[in-house]
Amino acid sequence: MKGRKHNMISRFVSAVIAAVLTAAFTSSCDNIFEDLEPCPHGVSLRFVYEYNMEYANSFPKKVDCLTLIIYDNEGNYIGTRTVTGPELRDESYRMTLDLEPGTYRFVAYGGMECRESSFSFIEGTRAGEEDVALGNLLVKLNEECLYVPGKKKLHDMYWGTLTLETSDLYSEGTVEMMKNTNNIRIVLQQEEGGPLDPSDFEFEITDDNTVLKAIDDDIVPAGSVTYTPWTTGQSQTGVIVNGDGVEPTPVVVAYAEIMTSRLMTGIEDKEGPKLTIRNSSKAPENAGEEVLSIPLNKYLLLTRSDHYRDMRDQEYLDRESDWTLFFFLRNGTWMDAHIVVNDWVVRINDAEF
Repeated sequence: MKGRKHNMISRFVSAVIAAVLTAAFTSSCDNIFEDLEPCPHGVSLRFVYEYNMEYANSFPKKVDCLTLIIYDNEGNYIGTRTVTGPELRDESYRMTLDLEPGTYRFVAYGGMECRESSFSFIEGTRAGEEDVALGNLLVKLNEECLYVPGKKKLHDMYWGTLTLETSDLYSEGTVEMMKNTNNIRIVLQQEEGGPLDPSDFEFEITDDNTVLKAIDDDIVPAGSVTYTPWTTGQSQTGVIVNGDGVEPTPVVVAYAEIMTSRLMTGIEDKEGPKLTIRNSSKAPENAGEEVLSIPLNKYLLLTRSDHYRDMRDQEYLDRESDWTLFFFLRNGTWMDAHIVVNDWVVRINDAEF
């Protein structure tokens, strides 16, 4: 009986030792035996786009091509990885990189390598060129996007960065992306109803925001540019009843949509983006006359709900990317204005800046 008990204890101890040794070998990549292959070493990266007002990951739905640029901890260029396949639409997608031991800095761009891309690396700073460190890498909006009709609708561009140390069996990290493109829809309506024709107006947004740093996505002053609509049109929203026996007046609004690069606030020696609407040359008696001219960022920030009162101005401008502005005109002159974003309505005719 004692012998049987002794054997059972021996077998139990042996099993425990075997389990410990197995765990040690599988969890560690120390090269005890010379004929064993070294363990894989590097990083495994996940990419997310949650920096929006929904706080939900939209990366698989929004990003159709990905560029990852790799630097060492001193900002020296190491290499570039590009992904343009359907794997980006998979929520579980991870990019695995075999790297030498160390700490690395990663810069990711979404939308840069697509055929429809609106941004590109500036010549002389492009990743992979000799001696191009992280601090020197610049991205610029393609010039034709400012004047070629088919290019004015910008292809969305995303940016993100991460610093991560490598490890055996791959260190896991998440690159959080931010959207760098904005779409502003401008709607004009007559106070007393009646139709408005978008061709009677010229719409523009001026800003100095076409060049961005890879290291922090900050704007590099490069001169003011003018964004103009990628689309215009009319839409009937209803009718105004003028009284008994009088034909109702249709309410036909005019609209225009303009896309821009990143909107930033609080930049020294920078006026910031401005939205201007003028009468077009179709009305010779007042052609070129300003209908309105407003500081765009300040008006957009008025749309921030008190739910987000503690959110920084720049964070709000970065999280929100689709805006709608309503302006009411009286005899062709700016009378009143509302801005509507995500169902929040702000009356701004009495706003002071």
